[in-house]
This record gives sequence, structure tokens and C-alpha cells, in this order.
Amino acid sequence: MNYTTLCDWHKLHHEKALFGRYITTSHIQPLIDQLPELFQVKSLGYSVEKRLIQSVTFGTGPIQILGWSQMHGNESTTTKALFDLFRWFATHQDQTEVKHLLNACTFTMIPLLNPDGAEAYTRVNANQVDLNRDAQNLTQPESSILKEAYTSIKPDYCLNLHGQRTIFGVGSPAKSAIVSFLSPSQDELRTVTASRKIGMSVISDLNEMLQQFIPGSVGRYDDGFNLNCVGDTLQQLNIPTILFEAGHFPGDYEREQTRCFMFLSLIRVFESVLLLKSEEIGDSNSYFAIPENKKCYFDCIIRNVNIPQIGVTDMAIQYEETLKNGTLYFVPKIAQIADLDDFVGHKELNFHQKEIQIPEGMQLEVGTNLENLQANSNLPTTFSVKSNNLL
Repeated sequence: MNYTTLCDWHKLHHEKALFGRYITTSHIQPLIDQLPELFQVKSLGYSVEKRLIQSVTFGTGPIQILGWSQMHGNESTTTKALFDLFRWFATHQDQTEVKHLLNACTFTMIPLLNPDGAEAYTRVNANQVDLNRDAQNLTQPESSILKEAYTSIKPDYCLNLHGQRTIFGVGSPAKSAIVSFLSPSQDELRTVTASRKIGMSVISDLNEMLQQFIPGSVGRYDDGFNLNCVGDTLQQLNIPTILFEAGHFPGDYEREQTRCFMFLSLIRVFESVLLLKSEEIGDSNSYFAIPENKKCYFDCIIRNVNIPQIGVTDMAIQYEETLKNGTLYFVPKIAQIADLDDFVGHKELNFHQKEIQIPEGMQLEVGTNLENLQANSNLPTTFSVKSNNLL
């Protein structure tokens, strides 16, 4: 595939009915209902609050690929990418390369595994349970639905589609971790097993492809073992599993740029799986050469700010994502007041010799909401993703 051409297609033809970060059942259901005959839609069950969970299957090949998105309800970028993927397959199904994929693989995607969490814009489900810590106990209906899916499908590969916070960076000097991947561990020793090697090989291909678009901004997620996590459970069942983490492209709080890279990565996974040969699996060096994520970013860092009773120091601001009446707002709050030389801000301001006007009663401390703080009209303010005045 020519991925530059794919990127150009995505800019013009992505699923425009989905935009921003707040994606719920009501947003995707009309799209599912309108899918053409290429796709088979199946009802898998219901969430805690009785919202329908569905799968979308396409392709007729022997290689079974299972993926799911929004296991965490507030991680919606990969859901948008899945519907972009559906559009691409529907409009290109007569092309030779696409026919090859459809004849070689059967793809089953669960676009929204945690619809209650999506509705409330939370990581957890309606019972306040993190579904990615429920793989063993299976206390929640959504967890049982996923297990029933992978038990019945018997996938050859699994794709665990997530999103990561703006705090992650990679490399030195650090760049934002726009996209990260992981081939999960199967044991406490993080042994490089046969199924892990397969995932590592595919991720190495993904990294190579993405470097032409986001050089130095692809990360490797931490591989600490936790059997309660779905990826670790599946890997222990010897099912090669790849964790996708959609991160922050500079200035793109809507995650529309990252959405494109997720779309490209999904197609590259499918291609890589077909090209994978057993004799080529075994060298994990290129996988481990991908820099590991590190927490080194804040949304904004104000350097050399003179804070009463503290003096001149740095102040980190992190946006708190708040849902109000169906609109997602990013509210600036103080995350840290300290020497922040080891951290980077997605936006950085130097307040040397600048005065800040602190409203009466406001204390500049960790957790303070900065909506009303003025400083030469230069501080970040609350914004929604559809009217982002940060940029």
C-alpha cells in the first residue's frame, strides 16, 4: 500500500459524522445501521445500563482478526478510525489489494465496548469498574461480552484499541508520544514468547511506516505484567495481541490528526499479518529500539512565574476534561508548582518580568482552576474541542 496516498484519502474521505472526543452510541448507531452489504452486524449483548453492544464483521478469509475500541469510554480516537476504516473498505473493495485482504482475513470489530462509560465520558463503566482490569474476574457484562467474542471467534490476532493522555513523551529531547504500541507480557518476567514476538514484528512494521509521518513520535508502552488486563490475558492464551494507544498530536485536542495515524496503522497491521513469515519472526531488537513512553509532558508550562509567598518558579497546567450538556470542555488546572526543567509543555510561556493578576480569594496551588486568572491575556483558558482557543 502507498501510505501517503492513504493519508491523502483520509483527509478528504474520513467519516465526517464523527468528530472530536465525545463519541457515544447515539453517534455511531446511525452509521452502523447504514453499513453496506460488505459488513455483517451482530448484537453481542447489553451494557450495565442496557445499551446495545455490537460487532461489525467483514471479509471471508481464514485469518481471524478481532479488535475492540472504547473499552475505556473516554478513549474514542480509535472508534473514529474504525469507521474511517469501514468507509475505506466499502469504497475500495473492488481494488486488487483490498480484495486480497478481504479474501485472506475475517475482521471482527467491536466499535464501542463500554457505551455507558462513553455516555458519561469516563474511563470506567456504569459500575465504576475499569474493564481493562476485569479480564479474570469477569464481574461486568461488558467483560463477559468480550470474552464470549474471543472464545467463539478464536482469533489469530487481537487489536486492543485505546487512547493515552497528553502527559506522555518519547525520546530525548522529548517529543509528544503521538502513537504508542505494546506487545503485552505473558508473565511477570516479561518473557519474549512466540506470540509476543509476532506482535513485536508487526509493531516494528507499524513503526517503520509511521516514521514517514511522525518521526520520533512513536512510543513503546510499558510492558509490566498484569493478568487482570485483557491484553495480558489474551497473550497468555498465546493469541498475539497488539495494544494501540492514540496519543496527542501537537495542538490537536480533538485527536483528528492522531485519528489518521490510527487508520493507517490498522491497515498496516492487516498487511503485515499477511506478509508475516515464521522464519522472519525472532528478532525483537527493532521493537525494543522504539523508545519507551515516559511521563514528561504537561499541557502548558509557565516558566519564571512570580507566585506570592513562593517566588519565581515554574507552574504546570493540565487540562481537566469536563462534560457539560453534551459538550466536552478542557478546564485548565494547576498540576504542579516546582522547578520543571525535566518536563516539557505542549505550550510554554515565559513570564519573566510579567505580572499576574490573581482574583481575590484565589490561591495558586495544585488543583486551582485557572479559568479566571489573567496575565497579559496569555494564559490558557477553558475551551471546548469544537472551539479551541488554545491554538
